[in-house]
Amino acid sequence: MTTATPQAATPQEQLLRYAQTTQALEQTRSQLEELESSEAVELFQKQLELLKRRLLGDPKSLRGTFVADGVQAIAWEFQQEELSPAFTRTFWNLLLRNDEMSVLLQRFIWAMPMRFKRKFVKALDDHLSEKYPMFKGLSNKWPFDAYIPPYIRPPEERTQDFALVNTGYLGYMALGYTEREVEMFVWLEVLRDKQCTDKPCELGVLIHGKKEPKGGCPVKIHIPEMLEMLGQGKFRQALELIESCNPLPNVTGRVCPQELQCQGVCKQTRRPIEIGQLEWFLPEREKLVGLKPAERFAGVISPWARAEKPPIAVVGSGPSGLINAYLLAVEGFPVTVFEAFHDLGGVLRYGIPEFRLPNALIDDVVEKITLLGGRFVKNFVVGKTATLEDLKAAGFWKIFVGTGAGLPTFMNVPGEHLLGVMSANEFLTRVNLMRALDDKYETPLPDVRGKNVFVIGGGNTAMDAARTARRLGGNVTIVYRRTKSEMPARVEELHHALEEGIELAVLRAPTEFIGDEKTHFVTHAVLAVNELGPPDKSGRRAPVPTGATERVPVDLVIMALGNTANPIMKEAEPGLKTSKWGTIEVGEGTQRTSIADVYSGGDAARGGSTAIRAAGDGQAAAREIVGDIPFTPAEIAEKVAKAARYTELGQVKQTIVEKIPLAGGIVEFKVRAPMVAHAAKAGQFVRVLGWDDGELIPLTLADWDAEAGTIDLVIQGMGTSTLLMNQMAIGDAFAGIAGPLGKASELHHYGPDQTVVFTAGGVGLPPVYPIARAHLEMGNHVTLIAGFRSKEFLFWTGDDERMGKLKAKYGDQLDLIYCTNDGTFGMKGFVTTPLEEMLKNDKTSKGRRIAEVITIGPPIMMRVVSDLTKPYGVKTVASLNSIMVDATGMCGACMVPITVDGKMVRKHACIDGPELDAHLIDWDKFLPRFNTFKAQEQRSKVAHGLA
Repeated sequence: MTTATPQAATPQEQLLRYAQTTQALEQTRSQLEELESSEAVELFQKQLELLKRRLLGDPKSLRGTFVADGVQAIAWEFQQEELSPAFTRTFWNLLLRNDEMSVLLQRFIWAMPMRFKRKFVKALDDHLSEKYPMFKGLSNKWPFDAYIPPYIRPPEERTQDFALVNTGYLGYMALGYTEREVEMFVWLEVLRDKQCTDKPCELGVLIHGKKEPKGGCPVKIHIPEMLEMLGQGKFRQALELIESCNPLPNVTGRVCPQELQCQGVCKQTRRPIEIGQLEWFLPEREKLVGLKPAERFAGVISPWARAEKPPIAVVGSGPSGLINAYLLAVEGFPVTVFEAFHDLGGVLRYGIPEFRLPNALIDDVVEKITLLGGRFVKNFVVGKTATLEDLKAAGFWKIFVGTGAGLPTFMNVPGEHLLGVMSANEFLTRVNLMRALDDKYETPLPDVRGKNVFVIGGGNTAMDAARTARRLGGNVTIVYRRTKSEMPARVEELHHALEEGIELAVLRAPTEFIGDEKTHFVTHAVLAVNELGPPDKSGRRAPVPTGATERVPVDLVIMALGNTANPIMKEAEPGLKTSKWGTIEVGEGTQRTSIADVYSGGDAARGGSTAIRAAGDGQAAAREIVGDIPFTPAEIAEKVAKAARYTELGQVKQTIVEKIPLAGGIVEFKVRAPMVAHAAKAGQFVRVLGWDDGELIPLTLADWDAEAGTIDLVIQGMGTSTLLMNQMAIGDAFAGIAGPLGKASELHHYGPDQTVVFTAGGVGLPPVYPIARAHLEMGNHVTLIAGFRSKEFLFWTGDDERMGKLKAKYGDQLDLIYCTNDGTFGMKGFVTTPLEEMLKNDKTSKGRRIAEVITIGPPIMMRVVSDLTKPYGVKTVASLNSIMVDATGMCGACMVPITVDGKMVRKHACIDGPELDAHLIDWDKFLPRFNTFKAQEQRSKVAHGLA
């Protein structure tokens, strides 16, 4: 038997130091039950006095003999009505030593009956609450109602920044407590556990008539075992247990709605165990006291190098994709994650503010996957850059699709097109992903400080948007059609929002937005006043209009009403079965889709859901993917080699290989972008990020060379971002180019007596070029009208330039008409001048009837062309690169108001376009949208010395 050498203090402390054997502590449990009679207590007191005298005389010689007596001394203290102050302080200090002795004492308390735990907590309350204010009153109704809460920063402090609000138990370190003291706070929370045998927190509770249990953990974290380990002081083992099934505990522990899942069915019903905070605490503690990830995963041989299992493609780096990639990498599969954005994390990064989920926690997960051999390809939009079949052809055996939710929902009420009305997706993406709150970043953000901001909705996204706007200085009101009690948001988030000074306007719903006729910015909202009727399908009482309305001033409206499915994947994959809501269908009890070897989960399959359910789907899919491998070692090696080459091609830096100044601040770039070049089609565009803290800019593809792996972009320096892009040099690399995006041009074959007329204004010529070429290749006759301000702004018009070469190749199949505003080259006037002559000439050009008009250029020019052709009934298409952020439909920023049967319908240039029927566009509502951030752009140019 080994014991620690006593270090002299008080005889009582010396006794406690002998309590170092598990066997003796286990014996004490039964002794506590047996020492009931006064005779036993009197006898024990005599033994204790004898022990004290002997220890004082020769403690070293007695340490083996009197270990049990020392333990009995602890037992005696716990047998008293109350623990003494000296004993309590001594015992607590021993727990703080963080050695073998302290761990044994933790296990000793953990194993006690609850009445003795209460006595221990009562002593902490009575004797240590001066040093630990969180102990004050703890014993009152402990363990049912009282607990040590995680540290939450005060509202007046946290509304001034984007740092964490709920800093967890480790937040107490900011108040001067040590890491070990924090561990003891966590341990005290765990002592409240009832150690339930039916594991409701993990498995949920079965409800009669329901397929799925109520509550429980979607990723099946072994919660009771975790609590058992924590109770015994096994913090590292508890973390390893969690990470064996969930590599994102510091993410899910932050954002999972535990009150509906594990904590929602906790048998401590009045005050559930803080399971989410415990889950989050463990990986954060590991950062302080444990090994760094690089040390933990040292020696791991990359699955790509081992080439023992076939490669897997994961589409999307949100919660479902990350957990899927991690678990498969752990199993030895080579994994590549394809992400549409320039940064990883999906909704975790663009949708959740850092005061709820720091980006560093997402980076932690990405680092683990990378250390396990996982690879990431950014700016890769599956469904556009490549199809699922392309990925299979590239060597990937199976594919998991976790593309998340799609288009934001709007109400389609009058005035919704006004400037200052935006989706929560767009607002949060600008703030979170594009870091618009930081002056170093170029992405513009609505002016919020001092403004009246309405957030429409009552879910978690509404809370995130409202609390973000509050931190940006807005006077924020959440407008919700039901009452506070029906709000679907997490109780904690709503509570924090109200603490932070956010107002609620309940039983209210917008019916109209009113704007300034000159600026086109929203100024007022008309709100219908509701009352609650009978419950709807969700079980909540339905809002019923009373007929009364209120007109209230507002400067910014943020719509947080959920999302509909993004159609990109559905349109790219005809064999992919989807629901009537557009979500990807998976089989019951499986994550398999209708396409062989393709799995899905998260919001892509569920619609709007939670991060933890998405993670659960990713985990379930990983379990299904891991199975019998039907390939020989040679076949596996071949697939791994192919997938590795494909991955490396996707990771190629998008470097400028040629730069050609054209005219008047217009520059042509040839850029290395093999994936985009391979997939590009006429009419599509790309989303360009010039540098890490830049702004996302949509640019139409001017040309591409699939064999050389290059694309051509023509950039006119207008705002800060484009002016700075034009200063980039050969050899510089863009931070990210994603695409090709949007729908390709619809090409129709026309007869020899017809012509397709293009009107290209200024930099409209580059996007016109590939579309006109495609028509010529099809055999259509093309008439191009290209307009410039003057001859100083001409480009691509010479015989040895693009249009001249096109004319040389196709001869009379192509008619070229050039116009300049001042008449210095070609016809004097605008592109509408020759177009109007054709329309008046029986809608013909040189005897050929106009089959359709395609207009690309300045928005006002496209509007004039549309107005000109409409009375003649000539089909007219406008290509729109309006204000965009993500350019994949997620943000809803590129809204185009379309009038159908007298009603406004919302279209999106990046999903439904960029080419749209010009005669259906409500140009009066659309054109002002280009001025949404005009003031911000001007301020940026001044700040950069570019004005």
